Amino acid sequence: MAGPLRNIGILAHIDAGKTTTTERILFYSGVISRLGEVHEGSTVTDWMEQEQERGISITAAATTFGWRGHAVNLIDTPGHVDFTVEVERCLRVLDGAIVVIDAVAGVQPQTETVWRQADRYAVSRLAFVNKCDRPGADVHGVVADMAARLGARAALVQLPFHDDAGALVGVIDLIRLRLRVWDEASLGMVFHDRPVPARAAADVAAARERLFDALADVDEAFLAAYVAAGDAIAVDDVLAALRRATLARTLVPTLCGAAFRNKGVHDLLDAVVEYLPGPSDLPPVVGRHPDTGEPLARAASDDEPLTALAFKITPGASSGGHLTYLRVYSGRLRVGQSVLNATKGRLEQVGRLMRMHANHREEVSELSAGHIGAMFARATTGDTLCDPSAPILLDAIRFPAPVIGVAIEAESDAEQERLDAALARLAAEDPTFDVRLDPDTRQTVISGMGELHLEILVDRLRREFGVAVRVGTPKVAYRETVTHRAEAEHVRPRTGPAAGFGHVRLVVEPTERGAGYVFEERADGAVPRRWVPAVAAGVGEAVERGVLAGFPMTDLRVSLVGGSEHPVDSSDGGYKVAGFQAFVDAARDAGPTLLEPLMDVEVVTPDSFVGEVLGDLHARRGKITGIASRHGVQTVASLVPLAAMFGYATDLRSTTQGRATYSMQFKQYTEVPHGIRDELVSAGRFRASV
Repeated sequence: MAGPLRNIGILAHIDAGKTTTTERILFYSGVISRLGEVHEGSTVTDWMEQEQERGISITAAATTFGWRGHAVNLIDTPGHVDFTVEVERCLRVLDGAIVVIDAVAGVQPQTETVWRQADRYAVSRLAFVNKCDRPGADVHGVVADMAARLGARAALVQLPFHDDAGALVGVIDLIRLRLRVWDEASLGMVFHDRPVPARAAADVAAARERLFDALADVDEAFLAAYVAAGDAIAVDDVLAALRRATLARTLVPTLCGAAFRNKGVHDLLDAVVEYLPGPSDLPPVVGRHPDTGEPLARAASDDEPLTALAFKITPGASSGGHLTYLRVYSGRLRVGQSVLNATKGRLEQVGRLMRMHANHREEVSELSAGHIGAMFARATTGDTLCDPSAPILLDAIRFPAPVIGVAIEAESDAEQERLDAALARLAAEDPTFDVRLDPDTRQTVISGMGELHLEILVDRLRREFGVAVRVGTPKVAYRETVTHRAEAEHVRPRTGPAAGFGHVRLVVEPTERGAGYVFEERADGAVPRRWVPAVAAGVGEAVERGVLAGFPMTDLRVSLVGGSEHPVDSSDGGYKVAGFQAFVDAARDAGPTLLEPLMDVEVVTPDSFVGEVLGDLHARRGKITGIASRHGVQTVASLVPLAAMFGYATDLRSTTQGRATYSMQFKQYTEVPHGIRDELVSAGRFRASV
């Protein structure tokens, strides 16, 4: 598909209308000839059975379409926090994004999450205030929410226009000063432009002035043109200034409409090509040489050496491996080409290349710079593919750690091998899904981002892989840490050539919450460098086992500060054992304690049930962080331990007669109260020995 390129994603809180908006985009751009609906399970991008049954997006779906001479690669991402991995890896390869916000609910928790993710990857954004046809819709309230909760300066470029009965008629363009009305009989395919109605003139003039003032604040060229021309400034000058502000991420052009009512999507598509960046508008991608570490940069040009990043894999029965989604940053990726997987240090042959249309594939002969596509490969998420003669390694994608786990087992011994193979495929596909064997119970434990995440994965095991499984009750992924500094030394004696000698001295100390585990070598040669990897391996094994209740440890720094070497009997095994035992001794003296996942919980409830909601959250060890009123409901924000949230959905429905809703996402790990910690330690089956 020729023409300028846009790589965009659609992001939102669950139920904001993201997939409905995507469906309209594909319909108006001619990709599909019939509109599907989320509630009917007939949309293009929600193609999985579980998505169609539940009416939610679970996996990111990529597709390609054309608009006004531009080629647009679009990725529709899930809105549920349990599947935030899909948003994370897609934002890593996108240039721009549309953030869909519910005009009634305003900015919601997952909106904040995806906004922060987009900030992390410096992705330019548009906002689309959806559901403006609903009672209580408040575009100006959304703008205020964006400032307060996102720290974003929204630039309203449109206003919704309602008739005397409150029905949404159309959308007023503040730049071109027109009212656009969509024809319902054509499902919004046809629209008509009319003059701004007289009764809206004052509101339009005030909103237009605010827009121009915001642009003048962030763009000197626009300020000069505005001072010279005043309100008669040329449309092209306004559009150019908005594009510069969007690329600089100083303003967020904000549009409005009602996707389900087929109103506003044409203007949203126009805004994509007018404001959001193409690959050539962005700085070169930066990486490093895989061998020397030398910094390297590659511009988005077909003439540069090939640089591509694999950001997602899905099962694909092929001798060439699974289906690997990738973004080509520079150069050309061609069928028949041999490319270097710089992450794995091996060559891969390009057998088939595809553009994806959700779960449908279009074969192509090449992907040029800036494009997103897929190929059958052995590459996994985060791998860099490049020209073997010009190697480069891009930064990998970081993913959050799982917070909840369940034991799982096959219903028969004959099924076990199939279960193991299926779990391995799912773990390769989803970096936030972890599979491990409990060393004490010998049970297989699967971990993920939430109850829904694990429920979907178990359902996939049964449907896609045909494996009959039994699942235990959910368990919290506790962690251990230390509370103060401690030091320990261990000497592995010369007990024979098989065991080997090892002698290390370690310092263990806490770090800030969320810093993870860090190993440092500061022995000044007392332990020769050739033995340091063995020490690190022993410490790492002990960190995974924990010292208090058998949970992995985090938020601590381990420093190798001393030791010695035996000229004859030193060995990797000896230093590994010494590192393991020295860490256990030091960590036990460093005030070990337990950490639990703390969740950010937001409940939206009618006024009449606020007392019940607050009482229930307090009973779950919740800390209320804020209460806000909006359109006859109260929004209660709180921090609640994950361990206390199991079964909350059922309890909330019962308490509020089914009228309240809630969302929950991981906030941070926090120390477990002493009484609960002692219970967990007593119940733990712990063995800290090699």
